[in-house]
Amino acid sequence: MTIGRIGVARLRWGIDRPLLVLVHRWVGLVMAGFLLVAGLTGALLAWNEELEAAISPQLFRVMPPAPDAAPMDPLVLRERVQAAYPQALVAYAPLAVEPGHALVLRVFALPDPATGIAPDLPNNQVFVDPYTGRVLGERNWGDISQGFKNLMPFIYRLHYQLALGVVGSYAFGVIALLWTLDCFVGAYLTFPAPVRKGPKSNSAAKTGGKPWLTRWWPSWRVRWTGGSYKVNFDLHRAGGLWMWAMLFVLAWSSVAFNLSEVYDPVMRAVFRHQPDGGTLQALPAPKIDPAIGWHKARELGRRLMAEQARVQGFTIQREDALMHDPRSGLYRYNVISSRDVSHRWGGSSVVFDADTGALKSLWLPTGVASGDTIRTWLTSLHMAAVGGVVAGLPMKLFICTMGLVVAMLSVTGVIIWWKKRQGRARLAARDLADRPADGAGLPKKAATQDRAA
Repeated sequence: MTIGRIGVARLRWGIDRPLLVLVHRWVGLVMAGFLLVAGLTGALLAWNEELEAAISPQLFRVMPPAPDAAPMDPLVLRERVQAAYPQALVAYAPLAVEPGHALVLRVFALPDPATGIAPDLPNNQVFVDPYTGRVLGERNWGDISQGFKNLMPFIYRLHYQLALGVVGSYAFGVIALLWTLDCFVGAYLTFPAPVRKGPKSNSAAKTGGKPWLTRWWPSWRVRWTGGSYKVNFDLHRAGGLWMWAMLFVLAWSSVAFNLSEVYDPVMRAVFRHQPDGGTLQALPAPKIDPAIGWHKARELGRRLMAEQARVQGFTIQREDALMHDPRSGLYRYNVISSRDVSHRWGGSSVVFDADTGALKSLWLPTGVASGDTIRTWLTSLHMAAVGGVVAGLPMKLFICTMGLVVAMLSVTGVIIWWKKRQGRARLAARDLADRPADGAGLPKKAATQDRAA
């Protein structure tokens, strides 16, 4: 009975591991091109704000008219842009102005009263000098035909959808799901083969009786003097092991960004989530002009958030943005609070009715529901958004490095496959050359006997 169980275990190992190698190989080849693009573009996007300002300083940089000059009220700037673009709706207003930086406002097309269809706007971002209110320029985000001012948005589109729209987004989502699963397959394949015990086995002698962790340690090392193939193989294996946790974070967070149809059901089945008041039932028709104006809505948002901070026990660090959704008739007021992971944008928000001011919901990034806390950390790590301006610099360096690691793993994986393919081709060619011209491929002695008969 014992021998039978050992035989089954050996059979399982012999089938499972080659199968996983095959899965890892072909899934890796399918993912390689996608992840090469995602890795290289991700390394650049870690410095998105800095590169945007360097490429288009005329849009992103402003000079205060005096050392002690104060920026204008962001809501006043919003009103000016709304007046300058009557065919559009400025539904989002940043409430924080960084010194020396332009204020960026997003404009949305208004639906045609007759057809109800919103036309395409030539541009959807407007850049404003916060000290004078002067419009510095505009662009259609991501449209590379407009020139270098859209280079970084175009790189962003490449990063998450290969600049192919919805189809590309779903394609990247599927790749991200395969990547998530392959993280576990790849890690498993680095494990040392088990010591097989049996009356005829000498595996224990071959391994010298070493502990499992000792036999696993070579998988974490790179043999720099072992030749180009060994260096390439070790970079692929050890690089994946040392960075495994962050690779998994990038993979699963990519599923969250691109394939919510998979991410949401899985995470909601395991972890608790807060209800999102911003997804309430839409109005019969969009209401562009709410009863509560923007200035009053900001004051109401401040009061509601302060009340929730006292009740929930968090502190408000600074306000971030105010949004109006005419489709649902709601305002969303965002702040950066002690519950936020990132200090680049605010995730703490209150949602209230744009006509009555009634509070609809409070949403906090961390500390309320484990599922939301996990997602906040996953997405913030993915976007190098952990920490403030100074504290976030090491994070940007790390994410930039991770992008290069992802690209490296893709390239080394393809090289490993190609080298093994060449090796198999050479072996097949040698076997073919060793075969006799007659005898139907039989060994030479067997062919002679066949002819004699």
